[in-house]
Amino acid sequence: MPEKIGVIGAGSWGTTLADLLAKKGHDVTLWAYEPELVVEMAQTRYNSIFLPGISLSPALKFTNLLQEAVADKGLLLFVVPSQVTRRVVKNALPFISPSAIIVSASKGIEVDTLMTVSQVYRELLPQELYATFSALSGPSFAREVAQEMPTAVAVASERGEVARKVQQIFNTHKFRVYTNNDVAGVELGGAIKNVIAIAAGISDGLGFGHNTRAALITRGLAEMTRLGRALGAREATFAGLAGMGDLVLTCTGDLSRNRTVGIQLGQGRRLTEILGEMRMVAEGVKTTESAYNLAARLKVEMPITEKVYEVLYQDKPAREAVLELMTRDLKAEDY
Repeated sequence: MPEKIGVIGAGSWGTTLADLLAKKGHDVTLWAYEPELVVEMAQTRYNSIFLPGISLSPALKFTNLLQEAVADKGLLLFVVPSQVTRRVVKNALPFISPSAIIVSASKGIEVDTLMTVSQVYRELLPQELYATFSALSGPSFAREVAQEMPTAVAVASERGEVARKVQQIFNTHKFRVYTNNDVAGVELGGAIKNVIAIAAGISDGLGFGHNTRAALITRGLAEMTRLGRALGAREATFAGLAGMGDLVLTCTGDLSRNRTVGIQLGQGRRLTEILGEMRMVAEGVKTTESAYNLAARLKVEMPITEKVYEVLYQDKPAREAVLELMTRDLKAEDY
């Protein structure tokens, strides 16, 4: 049965998921922050800023009014940058139906509070509304999903019936959705992989090879798992789509914005210069800061994250950061 759905956020991922749901027959309204983007999408059926070259469903509706996107919807999909999630959800809350299902596809950790995205929702939403919360994550470049390339992701909720409902709404023959009940693990995988992707990009920018990248991915998985364990996540989750799957994709794929930032850092460019040329958000830049501080608070060892933080925020030369990683005290392999 078609659902009335509001998608909040018209970046590449939000636009792609809104289009997927509209093409599946759901009644979908996509909210964009930029009024000029709403006009463009409504008139041309293209999002030239965030998803150029992809024709959008003629059934998809667009708005710049948050109330219009949120009110009377059976499902709300929030796909805004993690650092503005709190503000957007607060503004949307008065208009959310008490029976709505809430899905978050944002990936990050709030800088000011060091809260994960689900913790922000738990703080803001009434208890009965948070009971319908789920997190969608996994190895999924927006452009490839928009081009209908086979993709698999995971949706996590504390309530199995909620995860299964979201699974049914989103699943298509090209977009396979698995359920999970480990919200913390699924969302941490989606957040920390962006930090490791910057490290992998730095390695590539320095001209290092496949050995280096494989080491960063594997030891990055160890860091992700340690932080997850400290926050009550299941270790097995990090071997799945939202953990290893998304980590491999983001550390190796040319469409990865975070890896691209890392490549340019490795080539000697300044962070401010790189970000000044980007319209789309590289979540890993802010997540590096919050993950670094969260690891310090929880006393979790995350040496790759620490070095990425020093490169991004303390101007440590990238080559020096790699040398420091390689010359740390010897130890047993652990997770």
